Amino acid sequence: MKFQKNAWYVAAMASEIGADTPLGRRICGEPVAFFRDEAGQVAAVEDWCPHRGAPMSLGRVIDGQLVCGYHGLAMGCDGKTRSMPMQRTRGFPANRTYPVVERHGFIWLWPGDPDKADPALIHDAFWADHPDWAHGGGVYNVKADYLLMIDNLMDLTHETYVHSTSIGQPEIDETPCETRTVGDEVITRRFMEDIPAPPFWRMNMRAAGLPEEARVDRWQICHFTAPSHVMIEVGVALAGHGGYDAPADKKASAIVTDMITPETETSMWYFWGFARNFKADDAALTETIRDGQGKVFLEDVAMLERQQQNLLQWPQRNLLKLNIDTGGVQARRMIERLIAEEAGVADQVASA
Repeated sequence: MKFQKNAWYVAAMASEIGADTPLGRRICGEPVAFFRDEAGQVAAVEDWCPHRGAPMSLGRVIDGQLVCGYHGLAMGCDGKTRSMPMQRTRGFPANRTYPVVERHGFIWLWPGDPDKADPALIHDAFWADHPDWAHGGGVYNVKADYLLMIDNLMDLTHETYVHSTSIGQPEIDETPCETRTVGDEVITRRFMEDIPAPPFWRMNMRAAGLPEEARVDRWQICHFTAPSHVMIEVGVALAGHGGYDAPADKKASAIVTDMITPETETSMWYFWGFARNFKADDAALTETIRDGQGKVFLEDVAMLERQQQNLLQWPQRNLLKLNIDTGGVQARRMIERLIAEEAGVADQVASA
């Protein structure tokens, strides 16, 4: 098993699931159909019609039931068939259902043992709906292993090369980073002092009322938490005012939000965003930043998809592990440990 199943993953943005239109999405290899009942609550069932195997997500929602678009079989939130034109449905097998929670503007799915699905374990995405924060983002379907995205986000030296016209600058790969594991979190930190701000941060400095040509202290603090979330504290402060700890009127800071959900072993759903706590009420600024970040992340997508193609072409080749890869390596080890622990429990149950 390549995925941790007993965990909450972001499966969709809440806005992707309408009142009468289902959403089909594969999560950790599981094909799932999402829809809303009459009360607007989200349900998740196997994307499979028990009649002829058609995807239920190709149908529509009528009176809170998911109706197959092939022959009209109607299914409830519990996965049980409610009706079908001209048929008796009492003996129809029920579909599997999944624990699902709508929170922070996202739809969270638990693809593993439903008895272990504690909503208290959902990642605290406080910035998504906090009045002092503004968040804008989107979702990309990336044709690459989700672990490659975690590698990418835990080693930001690639910014100098992949994002040279926006957030990259030579000082990133010229400055050593520190990596440590604290409990169930891997943290990689880099602090750069008295440097020029790159184009993206000059724009943010201007928006925050700071002189955009001023030299700055810049920071990048990447936080990996299982199963596959990476939150990156980023920002700049006017040089000499304390860097990360500078007063609010001397800096522009934010959190790059990355919630990565495996689709298959070689594809993922990448929910990206940028949360800031300055000018939170400026909707136009949120949209401008979102557009800019979207273009930056598309550069990552292009690189990772070509990387995945190469890895499939030459599966026998080993990848080098350098000091800049430490964050990604430790994150992978944590994932491997959690998957092994989960598999161990499953093996014990199977042998009992």
